[in-house]
Amino acid sequence: MSPNYRIQAATGIHRGDREYQQDQVLLMAHPYAKGCILGVVADGMGGRSGGRKASDQVMLTARQLFERFEPAHEDCARMLRTIVQDAHTVIRLTAIAAEQEPHSTIAAFVVLPDGVCHFMHSGDSRLYHFHGQQQMHRSKDHSYVQALVDRGDITDEQAQNHPQSNILLGCLGAATAPPMEHHVIAKLQPGDSLMACSDGVWHYFTAQELGAVLEALSPREASQFLIEKARLRSNGGGDNLSLAILKLEAAAAN
Repeated sequence: MSPNYRIQAATGIHRGDREYQQDQVLLMAHPYAKGCILGVVADGMGGRSGGRKASDQVMLTARQLFERFEPAHEDCARMLRTIVQDAHTVIRLTAIAAEQEPHSTIAAFVVLPDGVCHFMHSGDSRLYHFHGQQQMHRSKDHSYVQALVDRGDITDEQAQNHPQSNILLGCLGAATAPPMEHHVIAKLQPGDSLMACSDGVWHYFTAQELGAVLEALSPREASQFLIEKARLRSNGGGDNLSLAILKLEAAAAN
């Protein structure tokens, strides 16, 4: 049975106030499985050459493995884990010749033809699931500040503006294996929105603000609005920004 929704999607990317762009974003439909979509955000770190090489490798690996993925027969979670592991391995090898040690985060979602959705992330790029304005799920950052929140040392509100918010506890390209967090949405519904974004975006918004924007605007309008608003709120000190948004609307009656 085909899903009872139609899909709108868009990406956005901006250099922000950095000298160069190290974020990368990908949103692609499966080459032959109708209704199967991949969204990926990667935030590269490690200097101009290193960070971009790392995020480029995440995109290349994700595209190649997704194109070969057979959603009717293969495990989606395993495919996403392989993307993280393979990209991590190549980034580690790249570090041998890079000017600086390259690293990258990843936040990826896959929508399957039957309406099941899989999330996978490593680092502090985030994945959000909203139904209307209500946040249904938000990925937890692999970061020092998130660890403080988990221990009860600080609140989510304090974490939003913590001076050490850029310290990661794990990502792709580090000396240790990257942490991976997997989440499944059992069945997507009309009114659902998905967003993957780098910290250059989410750092400037509350969950309530994000939910309101995603409900009110189309993915293209939302991506433009969030980038413009984040640029304004960063007051000249903003990071690279990248995001991929997917929105489900009720299918028109036949």
